[in-house]
Parts: sequence; structure tokens; C-alpha cells
Amino acid sequence: MFNSFLRENKVAAALLAVLRIYLGYAWMTAGWHKITGGFDAAGFLKGVTANPVMGPDGGMVYGTYVSFLKGVALPNVGLFNVLVPWGEFLVGLGLILGCLTTAAMFFGLVMNFSFVMAGTVSHNPTDILMGVIILAAGFNAGRYGLDYYVVPFIRKNILKKDPALLHEKA
Repeated sequence: MFNSFLRENKVAAALLAVLRIYLGYAWMTAGWHKITGGFDAAGFLKGVTANPVMGPDGGMVYGTYVSFLKGVALPNVGLFNVLVPWGEFLVGLGLILGCLTTAAMFFGLVMNFSFVMAGTVSHNPTDILMGVIILAAGFNAGRYGLDYYVVPFIRKNILKKDPALLHEKA
């Protein structure tokens, strides 16, 4: 019943628009400050790998993630210095405009979970909760945004060419 309300109701779409614009503003400004402020992830990544999140038994909680940071992120820190700020900015822009909302929120959640696994709790849990609500709402979260025009265009002109990609109706 709640899922139906979230995914189909126009009042829910209006509430979701407010939520996604709020969240989008937070993402976009965080990204913009990094873009214009000379962001460098090297220190953060070194700190996370040197002091990973530890469980009550004294063992690493996210060992695989720390291995990823050591083996992929740190050696390619220059790439991550571009991906993180621009990723944050574009997630925010997508949410504010309501354009490719579910994709933007998916990538926002990926970043939120990455920050949590790195040990940065901050506001990430509440952002994750809001993000899951937006993601669960699907198209309805962007109904009052550019998705109203973009999603039907994609379904008609792109997914029509490969019916296997079209798995649900608007």
C-alpha cells in the first residue's frame, strides 16, 4: 500500500520533489565546494586505509572495501580527485532538476555507502534513508521535474529498439 502511494500518487510526487531538491542541493553544494576548493582525496584515503572501521572483536569490518581503496583508489587518486567532486555535483544537479532521478540517486547512494564504509558517519545515514525513499519511488520521484519529459523519450526512442531493456511501463 505504501509502495503504491510512493510510486503512483501525485501528492507523494510533490513531497518527493521537495525531498529530492533538498538532498540535491546538499549534494551539489558539497561537490561544488570540492571542485572550486582544490579537493585532494589522498589524505582521506591514506587515513581510511591506516585506520579502517574496526568491529567489537578488533577485526576490520569492511576489509574488502579497504583492499579496494589500497589497490585501486590510492594508486589512482588523481582519477578519484575528479570522480568524487564531479560525481557529487552531478548527482545534486540530477536531483534538483529531476532528470534521470533514479540513476542520480543510485550513484548518490553508492557514494553515501562508500563514505560510511570509510568510517565517515556524519549525515550519511539520513541521506541514505532519504535516498532509498527516492529510489523506491522510481519515476514518481522525478514526475515534477525533467523526468516527466526525459523518461518517456528514453522509453519511446531508446528502449523501443531493444525490447529486452523495457521492463516496466510508465
